[in-house]
Amino acid sequence: MAKFFGTNGIRGVFSEDFTLEFIHDITLAIGTYFEKGPILIGYDGRESSPVICKIITSTLNSIGIDCNVAGIIPTPCLEYAVKSLDYFGGIMITASHNPPQYNGIKLAGKDGVEISREDELVIEDIYFKKTWISHPEKWGIAGEESRVIETYLNGITSHINSKLIESKSFKVVLDLGNGAQAVTAPDFCKKVNCETILINETIDGTFPGRGSEPTPQNLSVLSNTVIENQANFGIAFDGDGDRSIFCDNLGNILTGDRSALILIQHILNKNPNSLVVTCLNSGLNIEMLTEKYNSKVIRTKVGSVEVSRKMLSTNALIGFEENGGFMFGKHNQVRDGCMSLALMLDLLSTTNNPLSDEISKLPPSFTTKDKIECSSEGAEQIILSLKDEFPESDISDGIKIIIDSKNWVMIRPSGTEPIIRIYAESESQEKLEALMIKFLQKVKLIISR
Repeated sequence: MAKFFGTNGIRGVFSEDFTLEFIHDITLAIGTYFEKGPILIGYDGRESSPVICKIITSTLNSIGIDCNVAGIIPTPCLEYAVKSLDYFGGIMITASHNPPQYNGIKLAGKDGVEISREDELVIEDIYFKKTWISHPEKWGIAGEESRVIETYLNGITSHINSKLIESKSFKVVLDLGNGAQAVTAPDFCKKVNCETILINETIDGTFPGRGSEPTPQNLSVLSNTVIENQANFGIAFDGDGDRSIFCDNLGNILTGDRSALILIQHILNKNPNSLVVTCLNSGLNIEMLTEKYNSKVIRTKVGSVEVSRKMLSTNALIGFEENGGFMFGKHNQVRDGCMSLALMLDLLSTTNNPLSDEISKLPPSFTTKDKIECSSEGAEQIILSLKDEFPESDISDGIKIIIDSKNWVMIRPSGTEPIIRIYAESESQEKLEALMIKFLQKVKLIISR
């Protein structure tokens, strides 16, 4: 198992376990893995990001690798630019939705997609053995890259009916979360003639508005703003802009599963006989929906890396996670908040119905999730204990306990924080709440032993 790479990149508390010394040495390993440049570097608005960028660029240059810095951009913007502008790889400095004291690194291969789990282990092996490139014949050069945002936005608009969207003059509320989509999502909306109301639009690495992760609990301002302005919908992004949570025209916050279903229905209506990739912790309705379009679902372990790489190997059209990470393969096989925004506008441009009406046509879905602070040792004990109690359970990623065809619970340690996550789905809200209470109590009891 990887020591540094978690569910999505390397993360840690800056200057504590994510130190300048570690950043220098892991960059030597990353540079050795890439072997050559140029490498594209971007970062989010965290206060430590510019310093980390200087360490990474100088370290790459010290082993003869050229790199260009794009500045503050969303993660999917960097990933798309890597493959579109012919870079050999990309390094995104971000800790995504983690609290402000964290920072980290996400890596993109030449194909513009997060590197595989196998390649993560290759980098760690180089790091521990210190078998990195040394004594280059010449130093690398660090420059600037100014084409990234325009390339990204042009790529997004190429996959939608932008003329039809422009004719609708939609009104959209953007909760930018003080994050990196502030440099791209508003500009995209201008390109397609959308009136925008902006919330938390100032980039600030302390995330003073509502925190770096959009959740139903912290999106009341988004909901109220949509209602007050009679907007067509609202959308909230996470810190590095690869995930998005939608709000319908009535102010209802949609789960990631729910918004994924409506986007998938729109895409499969145009592209039947397709493949959809999602994780074990996504809801069961996706299989029911895809059958209508003669399409199939492939399930993976939790994590965007797992979904993205499976999309590539199977040529899947769509990928998604329940946390608001949506992937459209025709654009790029990565989570992309602005592409998701574009797809929602594309959907609404084809109907006279408000988003709430379109959502009401979906089959009912009752899902929830929670988290509990827990050490890695405690998480391991929880999984082992539950495996003894439920021996038939799936333990390929934490533990997934199937109660019956409509009810399940999944418990797994986070790959980014010292917590354990609990997911559940049921056939009614009452049963869902009872199921969640039952397993929260079980987990807390095991931790207290």
